Amino acid sequence: MSDTAADHSATDPGAPAGGRELSGTALMDKVVNLCKRRGFVFPSAEIYGGFRSAYDYGPEGVLMLRNVKDAWWRSMVQMRTDVVGLDASILSPPAIWEASGHLQNFTDPLVDCTKCGHRFREDHLEDLGTCPNCGAKDSFTGARAFNLMFKTHAGPVEESAAVAYLRPETAQGMFVNFANVLNASRKKPPFGIAQVGKSFRNEITPGNFVFRTREFEQMELEFFVPPDQGAQWYEYWCRERVQWYRELGIPEASLRLRAHDAEELSHYSTGTSDVEFLFPWGWGELEGIANRTDYDLTQHSRHSGVDLSYFDQESGSRYVPHVIEPAAGATRSMMAFLIAAYDEEEVRGETRVVLRLHPRIAPYKVAVLPLSKKETLTVTSREVLGLVQGRWMSDHDETQSIGRRYRRQDELGTPYCVTVDFDSLEDRAVTVRDRDSMAQDRVPIAELVGFLAERLP
Repeated sequence: MSDTAADHSATDPGAPAGGRELSGTALMDKVVNLCKRRGFVFPSAEIYGGFRSAYDYGPEGVLMLRNVKDAWWRSMVQMRTDVVGLDASILSPPAIWEASGHLQNFTDPLVDCTKCGHRFREDHLEDLGTCPNCGAKDSFTGARAFNLMFKTHAGPVEESAAVAYLRPETAQGMFVNFANVLNASRKKPPFGIAQVGKSFRNEITPGNFVFRTREFEQMELEFFVPPDQGAQWYEYWCRERVQWYRELGIPEASLRLRAHDAEELSHYSTGTSDVEFLFPWGWGELEGIANRTDYDLTQHSRHSGVDLSYFDQESGSRYVPHVIEPAAGATRSMMAFLIAAYDEEEVRGETRVVLRLHPRIAPYKVAVLPLSKKETLTVTSREVLGLVQGRWMSDHDETQSIGRRYRRQDELGTPYCVTVDFDSLEDRAVTVRDRDSMAQDRVPIAELVGFLAERLP
């Protein structure tokens, strides 16, 4: 089927005329608008005026975010023999965060403008003498440390309840479970523990849509290695993690690996590099890869009194493993994939908006579209849907014209549309349309799954 009429041409007569260059604020506005309009991301509590820096993921967004996390898990756990998984608790006692240094060091420098009352991170201000909100000169208060951790109470009565914290990162759960995982999995260094989950940080200046929020999801690996192998595994994971983003569709020109300067390094790190993406406002971090040395296991051993060293039976030596940590943001990554995939092009004098998402992370892999709502077509289209939805996340849409439905699926990033028309009742075949080229193939229903399997993960 063509994009505007019910014909049986082999290809869409409206071939792409080339993508339209978009950047900066214009691109960001279009992506944010598409996210709301097509059900990727909604402002949280919108009917109550919204809740700053909180977002809800809609029907398409929850699918895409799940796909991003699944793609990470597939790469980091499923396709490896040296990594196992964990799902640690979100709530944890103060002792963990005292040992990790978060209670003392997990702070940002906070300043207030005495004229307009706005708060800022001092290290994010370009001009320490001018308020970027109201323009007042020399109006900032002195900087004070602002702890980013969310504190709560565990127990029925707050006055007598135990203090607890919402985790600001997923890493500590893997460190405190090091011995448990080691014994249960029978792994030995080098090996890793992977985790995907929610983290919470009371950011002073959240913003840039879902880039910086107070509630977010992380995809973290703690890779435990013998001390003398730390440098080589650090280099290995830097290469691996950049390649992951490239393989899922982010152009090489939009990615870079930036090594931290000496003054940027955390006190426990001998080397840290950020995988950065060129967002519409500039370069921003997607993931950090750090050589954390033996700091974490040593700290938790000291504070808990539990020995977290490893005894190597082959060499007869005992050591505290060093840790290489690739820590990625799931929500940030999803945002980067959306921005990189967004495209506009002219098709027969009209603008076609398309998300050229890698099939592995697209919300829907297949959309089944009956040409009309007539019951004779509905029965066959439901039959076709049953064939594909057991293998791929699939959409079924029978409203509006076929051209409008194609455009909707283009905006959702659906790689393939399968159209059931009246000829399908006679020849038992359907039209398969490719999202990117808009080329169309007539495929027998009996061969449809095999046809798609050659093209979809």
